[in-house]
Amino acid sequence: MSEVILKGIKKIYDGGVTAVHDVNLHIQDKEFIVLVGPSGCGKSTTLRMVAGLEEISEGELYIDGKICNNIEPKDRDIAMVFQSYALYPHMTVRDNLGFALKLQKMPKAEIRKKVEEVAATLDITQYLDRKPKALSGGQRQRVAIGRAMVRDPKVFLMDEPLSNLDAKLRNEMRAEIIKLRSRINTTFMYVTHDQTEAMTLADRIVIMKDGYVNQIGTPQELFAKPVNQFVAGFIGMPVMNFFAGCKLLLEGGKYYAEIRGVKFLLDEFQQKALKQRDEKPREIICGVRPQHITVGEGDLTAKVEVSELLGTEFNLHARSNQDNIVMVIPTMDLKADVSMGTTIHFTVQPKLIQLFDKDTSNNLIWYDPVSAKANAPECARY
Repeated sequence: MSEVILKGIKKIYDGGVTAVHDVNLHIQDKEFIVLVGPSGCGKSTTLRMVAGLEEISEGELYIDGKICNNIEPKDRDIAMVFQSYALYPHMTVRDNLGFALKLQKMPKAEIRKKVEEVAATLDITQYLDRKPKALSGGQRQRVAIGRAMVRDPKVFLMDEPLSNLDAKLRNEMRAEIIKLRSRINTTFMYVTHDQTEAMTLADRIVIMKDGYVNQIGTPQELFAKPVNQFVAGFIGMPVMNFFAGCKLLLEGGKYYAEIRGVKFLLDEFQQKALKQRDEKPREIICGVRPQHITVGEGDLTAKVEVSELLGTEFNLHARSNQDNIVMVIPTMDLKADVSMGTTIHFTVQPKLIQLFDKDTSNNLIWYDPVSAKANAPECARY
């Protein structure tokens, strides 16, 4: 079992600056967890505390059932892959892969066997006698991953391992990591600022901001059930549209969302959730994903400022009153003129409208104040 449990983990630097606040996270055996958020949110600091490279100020860290707060990094049976590869430039790929095993005094024949097995798995056998300077960025990253793999660690820690690669290589290496995960079947803790990486790699995602965990859940849960406006705007490409100055209305016992004077009757699930919370009519912010807008019908209007044809779909950048709106419309579904300067009609499905409190930015449907107190909003029920 390679569970990793963080209980009330904090990192406080000299001078009283708190970089990570009270993180509670239970990573199951063989689970792939991704920590994601903007620069400075505390995700890498959290990973480094698990690795033992940063001291834990408060809280408890358990790896495989054993408390590890004061255990040296080399004794935690974890392996870390860094953004910078951290390869020894004077060693060949073969020596880089086998160095940790050499330090463990493993017999040479066994080291050779393990190195060649890992090299074959990562398709770098042909590079074993080269030095890192003779490799491309993607090949160096494979070597860095292989150096971690060869130790058979209980937990893999990866700190933005693809950020130094160009877009094409990043996509290729992301696919390689997915394949690798299926082969070695161990526990992964992965840090990135790229939400596409998070969505494609993770079993569950941890969204962080300003040192706090905002939400934990599967990629689909975070996309469909964001607990606040930050999560809603961080997950999804293009980002969610937010309409300010909207209203939550209650008429005849039914709730409506009013966007720019157009009323949308909310669906049965939304009605039930709002009634349970006894929500009062008031000004709110409405969120709508670009993919959930229908162009060519409805009572909302916008003026197209940019029209981008991306093969199978159009990305429309439009303006409606004071709102900048992005719409993603499949080419086959488009029945209206969307050239630059055109005024278009559009609408949304009421059940796909996200409703946010104007003052707190919390989602009126999905935010759970009880679980939020435990720093594990909505989806983190372990």
